[in-house]
Amino acid sequence: MLRAKIHMATVTESNLAYEGSITIDEAILEATGILPYEQVMISNMNNGERFETYVIAGKKGSGEICLNGPTARKGVVGDKVIIFSYVYLEDEKTVNFTPKVIRLDEKNRIAGTAK
Repeated sequence: MLRAKIHMATVTESNLAYEGSITIDEAILEATGILPYEQVMISNMNNGERFETYVIAGKKGSGEICLNGPTARKGVVGDKVIIFSYVYLEDEKTVNFTPKVIRLDEKNRIAGTAK
């Protein structure tokens, strides 16, 4: 099941020299419940790339969305991405489950919820 989604994030940095992962503003992580080191899937709306990596918490309130290491080859600064987190649930827990979904503005500030 989809557990959380960050919709329309803007890539602010691409750092090939880093070991790997995606850095996400800690305030955005808190709003969705996504944890540092959690596996996420990223879909780049500009080039169609879909890839998985893990999360590193960035400075709170910075708006940072940074593709690190090999993921830096999957997008460039200014690209719009959607970040997904999934969870396995027992069937009976799926009935009333609702994911945490947020939509960001062009400066990666929380602009509301998304579907």
